[in-house]
Amino acid sequence: MKLDSYERKILALLQEDCSLSAAEIAERVGLSTTPCWRRIQRLRESGVIARQVALLDRRKIGLNAQIFAQVKLNAHGRQHLDEFTAAIREFPEVLEAFVLMGPVDFLLRIVAADIDAYERFFFDKLSRLQGVQEINSIAALSEIKSTTALPLPPA
Repeated sequence: MKLDSYERKILALLQEDCSLSAAEIAERVGLSTTPCWRRIQRLRESGVIARQVALLDRRKIGLNAQIFAQVKLNAHGRQHLDEFTAAIREFPEVLEAFVLMGPVDFLLRIVAADIDAYERFFFDKLSRLQGVQEINSIAALSEIKSTTALPLPPA
C-alpha cells in the first residue's frame, strides 16, 4: 500500500501512542477529524495497522531474564517442522520465533523470571520437543534498544 505524508504521520503517532483519539491525531497531523478517522480506518482495514496492544515492561511484572535460544533440528526434526512450530507457538515464554538460514534453524526470544526459571523451561519444555538436536542459549545482560516502531518508508 502506498502511504501519503498524512498516513505516515498518523502511523508514526500511533506507533508511539495508540491511545490517541482521532481528534488528537488529526490536530497533530493537520487534518480535520473525519478525514483523519477515515484514513485510520482504511489503514486498519487494509492490514497496515495489524493490531493495537498495550506494551508491558517485562521487568515490572517479574520477567527479569531475557534469553535468545538458537535451536538446531536434526534431519528427522526438519520433517516435522510444522509440529515444532506449533509447539513453540504454545509456549507463552517464547515472545518471538524466527526460522533462519544458516547453521541453526530457529532463533527464539524467551523471557523468564530468572535463570532458574529459564532452566526449568529449557529442560521441561524446549529440550523435550521432538527433533531438537541442539540448543544454544544466550542470556541478555542489558537492553540497549527496544522498540516496536517500524521505520516508515519515505514518500
